[in-house]
Amino acid sequence: MSLTLRTISREQHLEFIRSQPSASHCQVPAWADVKTEWRSENLGWFDDRSGELVGAGLVLYRQLPKVKRYLAYLPEGPVINWYAPNLEEWLQPMLAHLKNKGAFSVKMGPPVVIRRWDAAAIKKGIQDTEVKRLRDVEATHIEPRAFEVSDRLRKMGWQQGEDGGAGFGDVQPRYVFQVPLENRSLEEVHKGFNQLWRRNIKKADKAGVEVVQGRFEDLAEWQRLYEITAERDKFRPRPLSYFQQMWKALNTEDPNRMRLYFAMHEGEAVAAATMLVVGGHVWYSYGASANHKREVRPSNAMQWRMLQDAYALGASVYDLRGISDSLDDSDHLFGLIQFKVGTGGEAAEYIGEWDFPLNKLLHKALDIYMSRR
Repeated sequence: MSLTLRTISREQHLEFIRSQPSASHCQVPAWADVKTEWRSENLGWFDDRSGELVGAGLVLYRQLPKVKRYLAYLPEGPVINWYAPNLEEWLQPMLAHLKNKGAFSVKMGPPVVIRRWDAAAIKKGIQDTEVKRLRDVEATHIEPRAFEVSDRLRKMGWQQGEDGGAGFGDVQPRYVFQVPLENRSLEEVHKGFNQLWRRNIKKADKAGVEVVQGRFEDLAEWQRLYEITAERDKFRPRPLSYFQQMWKALNTEDPNRMRLYFAMHEGEAVAAATMLVVGGHVWYSYGASANHKREVRPSNAMQWRMLQDAYALGASVYDLRGISDSLDDSDHLFGLIQFKVGTGGEAAEYIGEWDFPLNKLLHKALDIYMSRR
């Protein structure tokens, strides 16, 4: 296949995304409106024979201070045929185009899964005191073609840090936790939950926890719970304006792109979450909870409702997003995988984010600056 790359309209980009079984929410055109501090461009790959649009990518440009040079970032993209034998013919024109646009470095996150671990394998790893990392556990499934993609990228000059990405940019998670829904009944999904999850869902129901969908006006209540969570878990929260912008941008593009959920108990919101939908892929995006009423298990009830809604939408996967690869119970991030593994899903490892320095000096300087910061 002979390819031509050029800038496309948002409408063309969105139409292409809609034709795909799955694409990251970071690659829909409206994501550019969420990331207001970045400039953006929509790229399209065309088959020279048919003239058909066969690939697309959202590029975010971040300018260097006082210099008209940019970091070009394609989060969880581009959406192309990553297993194509002529991968170079997809990526070289992109690098030439971005260099021409003033990029000094390109960062991308191929949506290519290299390994998967089912819940049973992870639990076995957690119980083994010798095992400290997910990568120490034998994978349930390995994708040989993903190793070929990594080899091709290295041969082309793409670089990857030891942690799976360079030290700058909006780095997306390399490890995620997903619940497969395709060719499964809801009963099978529920049976896949571990005993504690099933018990907690039952407990929430018995206690009268009700899960409801919120509206744009309810984002202030979401923010209240989110800031409580940020203080408790010691992270810096995003401002309310970020979620308001996300809601407006994503739901203008598609009225069902972003949803808001609350777990209510005795008329009070005690947990909340945002959900994102792109084709057959549904993500649990952000979560929050109050410091009290944990005993009524609102988070379990909310996840079960969101999962049911994802199933009703015809989703093939419910994605609980990032996890750490640590299986050490003394690690502060261990609770993430412990909570998510109870859904009976599987951990997935992507091949990580890759960098191509178009100007090695500027790339190195920014990497050093960001790692120190």
